[in-house]
Amino acid sequence: MRIAVIGAGFAGLGTARMLMRCGFEVTVFERAPDVGGVWSRTRRYPGLRTQNDKRTYAFSEHPMPAHYPQWPSGEQVQRYLESYVEVFRLGPALRLSTEVVSATVVRPGSWSLTVRPAGAGTGTRTGTRARTGAELEETLTFDHLVVANGTFSQPAIPVFPGRTVFEDAGGEVSAVSDFTDLEDARGRDVLVVGYGKSACDAAVEVSDVAASTTVVARELLWKMPRYLGGVLNYKYLLLTRLGEGLFRYIRPTRVERLMHSGGGRVGQAMLNSVGALTVRQLRLRELGLVPRGDFGRIARSTVSLVTEGLYERIRDGRIRVVRDTTIDELGAENGQPTARLGNGETVPADLVICGTGFDQVVPFFAPDLVARLQDDRGNFTLYRQILPPGVPNLTFAGYSSSFFSPLGSEMSAVWIAAHLLGGLPLPDELTMREHVAAQLRWAERRTEGKHGRGTNVVPFSMHFVDEILDDLGLNVSGPTRLRQWLMPVDPASYQDVGARLVLRHRDQIDDLTLGHPGPARVLSRAGRLRRRVRVRN
Repeated sequence: MRIAVIGAGFAGLGTARMLMRCGFEVTVFERAPDVGGVWSRTRRYPGLRTQNDKRTYAFSEHPMPAHYPQWPSGEQVQRYLESYVEVFRLGPALRLSTEVVSATVVRPGSWSLTVRPAGAGTGTRTGTRARTGAELEETLTFDHLVVANGTFSQPAIPVFPGRTVFEDAGGEVSAVSDFTDLEDARGRDVLVVGYGKSACDAAVEVSDVAASTTVVARELLWKMPRYLGGVLNYKYLLLTRLGEGLFRYIRPTRVERLMHSGGGRVGQAMLNSVGALTVRQLRLRELGLVPRGDFGRIARSTVSLVTEGLYERIRDGRIRVVRDTTIDELGAENGQPTARLGNGETVPADLVICGTGFDQVVPFFAPDLVARLQDDRGNFTLYRQILPPGVPNLTFAGYSSSFFSPLGSEMSAVWIAAHLLGGLPLPDELTMREHVAAQLRWAERRTEGKHGRGTNVVPFSMHFVDEILDDLGLNVSGPTRLRQWLMPVDPASYQDVGARLVLRHRDQIDDLTLGHPGPARVLSRAGRLRRRVRVRN
């Protein structure tokens, strides 16, 4: 079976690793010149760091280097992914700097992918003449397609009236993921739009070189200090099963039902106390930056850690925050680019950096296929965040943004492998659709519509992993899950899950590898592991 994977971030690489060790012939297409997805050097804005600590933001089989800081930089994460490719010999499967133009079903059980060199759409000069993108295209056929292009695939930049006048006066508008050179902000008046992690990260870096730095926030988000009270690492609150259990899940466990009995007053009291401590610790009240609503809203769609130095720069005036407003119009005054805000204020703005989220798109699919993948509200309808009911030979990896995205993507890859090996009993199509519809209705209510079009499972990261592994009968032991109630989840606890699946299907995998020496060489490594691993209930 020949399998195409679109995207070489955490999800794409983890899927390639799992499918190759199961004997499939895998090709990974990545538009960027390097692996990493959002961590690629082509998308790495100044100040980019992980929100998780290095231990929890890693593949189960491949911990981050011991010398990395607790919260690695974007460059370090990208180097970590390069090392993952090297250790597991994924290089031959990668086609970097390659764009997937289209992916279509040509007959039942077969996908046709049209690909070309990245950036070739406007023509590439070769020899004595420029070759068009069409001339550089090639068409390839695969038996199965895995979409792993990421839930942060296309920056969402607001439509600003007056942008043409603004740009004619020398102003620039950029998505934060396209702002990769800090020198572009030096000596300029910079407006940062948004109050999420990327916007605040960029604002802190920019404030060191810009003439002025103004953050325009339509809505203030709660920020979590890395160390509560300057002592307790936040991971002991939010990166445990206990922290997850503070929020009511659609299918709660018995312990969680007990926690939420009586209206969930105990859990709400804990969250309120964390909120009060956060306000005091960050001195939000004196800055006028206490968000609206209670601290529990942090679970609406994401958690945002405080960017180091953010509030210190706000206090000393290097960063100014204008809250509860937007940019009404861009323009120019006396030949200088400006922005008029919703509160009536006009501010100088040579550079507008938008940390305003992403649109989740699959541009390589025709509109009729996209319609089959989404409901009437534009949400992706994926069973277990992976399988689109009614669309054969297609799966999604990484469409489950969470506190443990690398681990979740890796376990999704095991689920996909089991599905392709025929070892995964599934409900009928109608039952799967009803399950997905109920999940989406619940997520929309819980997050006030901010659930990444169905791709965000925050804060229920471990519920997602549990449900995937329970489908397979490969979940970790009860004592391991019990330990995770009080201690941050360690991805290393899941390092033998893939090997256990390989062991279960070893005869079938041996048959698959006949005639495919590339995957067979990769499988030999799994074979050695198979002889060592202890199969656990």
